[in-house]
Amino acid sequence: MKSNWNYPTTVWMGEGRSTDLPDACLIAKIKNPLFVTDKDLVTLPMTIKTIDNLKKVFKEMNVFSKFSGNPFGKNINEGVEFYNKSKCDGVIAFGGGSALDVGKGIAFMCGQTRPLWDFEDIGDYWKKADESKISPIIAIPTTAGTGSETGRASAIVNEETGVKKIIFHPKFMPTIVILDPRLTVDLPARITAATGMDALAHNLEAFCALGFHPMADGIALEGMRLIKNSLPVAVKDGKNIKARSEMLAAASMGSTAFQKGLGAIHSLSHPVNAQFNVHHGLSNAIFMPYVLTFNKKEISERIVSICDYLGLEKSFDSFIQWIMDLRKEFNIPHKLSDVVDEEKIDLDKISKMAFEDPSTDGNPKKLTKEDMKTMYQHSISGELF
Repeated sequence: MKSNWNYPTTVWMGEGRSTDLPDACLIAKIKNPLFVTDKDLVTLPMTIKTIDNLKKVFKEMNVFSKFSGNPFGKNINEGVEFYNKSKCDGVIAFGGGSALDVGKGIAFMCGQTRPLWDFEDIGDYWKKADESKISPIIAIPTTAGTGSETGRASAIVNEETGVKKIIFHPKFMPTIVILDPRLTVDLPARITAATGMDALAHNLEAFCALGFHPMADGIALEGMRLIKNSLPVAVKDGKNIKARSEMLAAASMGSTAFQKGLGAIHSLSHPVNAQFNVHHGLSNAIFMPYVLTFNKKEISERIVSICDYLGLEKSFDSFIQWIMDLRKEFNIPHKLSDVVDEEKIDLDKISKMAFEDPSTDGNPKKLTKEDMKTMYQHSISGELF
């Protein structure tokens, strides 16, 4: 029984903690930061206020926002060019998962000579990087979903192949994470729901993944409890700071836990995100019951233990019903064909992409390309296994 365990970075948690950002920069020894956020978020009042506050501290305040959801490799390359031209010495990643992934990618790639794709999460590819050239990162999530702020990777689409790749290095980890629930209160209910289901998928798949990692298991269980208690509240009442705080914590916990592994929910999602620009949390929520029922034999015991901790009736079927009820409450479509035109889906192509996804290896049941195709077919028809 051999495993390598890691724990996340320094986290500053609490309402209004985003005002401590200059102090975080000081600790991280950042004197000329690049503020990275997406093109939609950069115009919002909370972002403008954050940037204005930073301008009072730093003589130069550079902002990069030339990207949106499901970012591409070219977004990283453009950000690196701007970072180096502006002689920045650190990154402030502010926003949802895409902004955090791009910010982390820029900080990682700004001193590398190899192309981005040489650092895909395969074997020990990460050892090709010059880790002395990785710039410090401060991460401030404005959604409670991906947990990218405590992750050692970025999900980036290769625009030449249309494949979503996981770029990994242990030092991708931000120096300081700031979790300020005040930044999430204006999220629309549908985004709150989709990102919350993403956090649930991370904790759930991590708990069910292969391998021995009791630290990850314990974090994942508590993450799911926080989600059960707070996600419905946050969706109904976005101003509820306690619910928003617990969801931010649960998202960070999910990313911490999934160093143990993920599974087919993510394997199926990544090709759909890359090919059809479907929100990652939404696709995870759609695929969740199909993957769970497909894996039933291998995960039933684990699912029952989740039920015990969450106060649900202790059976696999009751857990599936809870998932189905959540999706219905949040108006999440039951079928992939509800969000993607079935005629545009090349099942052989995306099944191959899903099978080759790095998340596949963590699935509790050994998978084949045909298994991926079968699960896609079920998600299109709406029939559970």
